[in-house]
Amino acid sequence: MTPEQQRLVRDGFSKVAPNAGAAASLFYERLFALDPALRPLFKGDMEAQGAKLMATIGVAVDSLDRLHEVVPKLRALGRQHAALGVQDAHYATVAEALLWTLGQGLGTDFTDRAREAWTACYAALSGEMKAGAAGP
Repeated sequence: MTPEQQRLVRDGFSKVAPNAGAAASLFYERLFALDPALRPLFKGDMEAQGAKLMATIGVAVDSLDRLHEVVPKLRALGRQHAALGVQDAHYATVAEALLWTLGQGLGTDFTDRAREAWTACYAALSGEMKAGAAGP
C-alpha cells in the first residue's frame, strides 16, 4: 500500500471507529444478506464478535506501515478461521460487506480513492490470512 492509501484507510477508520458497534452490526447484517450460509459459522455473541472484528481492524490499520509485524497474527487468525470452516471464497464476500459498510459509515467521504485504498488494505490482510489457512 502506498503512504497515501495508508492515510486514507487510517482517516476512514478514525471516522468509523467511534461508532464501532453500529458499524459491526451493519457489517454482519450485510454479510449474512450476501451469503446466509455464513451465519452458522458464527456461534457466539454477535456483539462480542463485532467488538473483536473492530479491534482486529484497528490493530491492522495501526500497523499498515509495518505490516510485517502483524503477519504472524494474521496467519494464525487465518488458521483459526479455516478451522471454523471459513473458505477462500468467503473472503470476497467479506470484502464486499466491508466496503459496503464503509460506504454507509463514511458517506461522501468514501471516495473512489478511499475505496481503492480499503480494497488494497483488505487484499493485503486477507492475503496473509489465506496464506495462514493454507498451512505453514
